Amino acid sequence: MRLRVLALAPYPIEAAATRYRVAQYEAELAACGIDVELQTFLSGDVFAILYERGHWKKKVAGLLIALLRSPRILVRAASADVVWIQREIAPLGPPLLEWLIVRGLRKPMLLDLDDATFVPYVSPTYGRWVGPLKWFGKTDRLIAWASVVIAGNRHIADYVRARGKSVVLLPTIVDTDRFTPKAKPSDPPVLGWIGSHSTFRYLKAILPVLEELGRWFTFRLLVVGGAEPVRLRTVEVENRRWALAREIEDFRSLDIGLYPLIEDEWAVGKSGLKAIQYMAVGIPTVASAVGAVAEIIEDGITGFLVRSPEEWYDRLRALLEDPQLRQRMGRAAREAAVQRYRVAAHADVLQRAIRQCGQRGGSSEEAARQGSLS
Repeated sequence: MRLRVLALAPYPIEAAATRYRVAQYEAELAACGIDVELQTFLSGDVFAILYERGHWKKKVAGLLIALLRSPRILVRAASADVVWIQREIAPLGPPLLEWLIVRGLRKPMLLDLDDATFVPYVSPTYGRWVGPLKWFGKTDRLIAWASVVIAGNRHIADYVRARGKSVVLLPTIVDTDRFTPKAKPSDPPVLGWIGSHSTFRYLKAILPVLEELGRWFTFRLLVVGGAEPVRLRTVEVENRRWALAREIEDFRSLDIGLYPLIEDEWAVGKSGLKAIQYMAVGIPTVASAVGAVAEIIEDGITGFLVRSPEEWYDRLRALLEDPQLRQRMGRAAREAAVQRYRVAAHADVLQRAIRQCGQRGGSSEEAARQGSLS
């Protein structure tokens, strides 16, 4: 008997979590007898401007249209065997739709958490005023109602277990058959950071290190998805807007991947996807030794883990001085990515979690009866 799963995500396929934690598994799950229908709350057009300043009329109109269409979600959920929620259904407001699915429709809920969404934070785009609209207590409610929770890293898994829920560990990965190394290294080497508006502040913290390195070494810096253009006096910098069609090409153009983080509760909860993307294209990563990244990168083998500006400088200097070291670490990173992050193996973990969720449907109903929307 085939299992029907409705997957719900707040953001469209352009969002990494939707793309790499749901969509990339659809074919593998179908081969296992699980048919996934993916529905997203926001459209691609609205998501494209969501984190840009301005565009208020388009943003408000897009959110209103999404809200007006939300009853369709309940119609689709009514015919599903399992409802799979990636973080939350809507990016704003209380978990009303989730509550109706669990309590009203009595559907088992599989909750997927790839970030520490239970941690309140200040939006770099909208500031503090959007905090109440984000409804930061929502994640705890969803954990309570879920039959099974999928966690992107051990930090999130520990948080879920502390609340007495069943949890499955599933890192965010990419298809290593699509993310492949480039034919030959660049000359001069290209250091690169590929991120988003919310993580750009981490890159800004190491810009003085890069500028100092530029006084002694010739390299280029590629910045993709930054909140603002980066300009350095000593380094040639290329700033690009992020584009889905160019995502793999951007990663393959690099020779050294940069993954700076600041050790706070939000960063500790990051799933480390960028490190895996760098590894898949066969380049060494220099990363802050924070959270899951410290488990993904093998220090001195697939990259370097650093804890201070001085270490950032020393490790990047070592890689810039020694092309053979870059190539050796890059090969080790690629081998590790292929061995540890195969889509088929992770799809098997996911399909077992989905089937487990379907068998435990009653637990989510009981949790919903005891809970509330507050």
